[in-house]
Amino acid sequence: MKNKFTKFLIAFTILFTMNSCEVIGGIFKAGMGVGIFIVIAIIAVIIFIVSSFFKNND
Repeated sequence: MKNKFTKFLIAFTILFTMNSCEVIGGIFKAGMGVGIFIVIAIIAVIIFIVSSFFKNND
């Protein structure tokens, strides 16, 4: 029970302390290449998840 509460507290703290502008700013401070890599990786994961929903099971 304590472990779930700790995870919730950490997620809640991150949610309210970092807004999207800070996250994007941090990504591009790390470098344009890293930012592009992260964006491409996120898009690839989204495409993988969507394609798994529409996969034909023969």
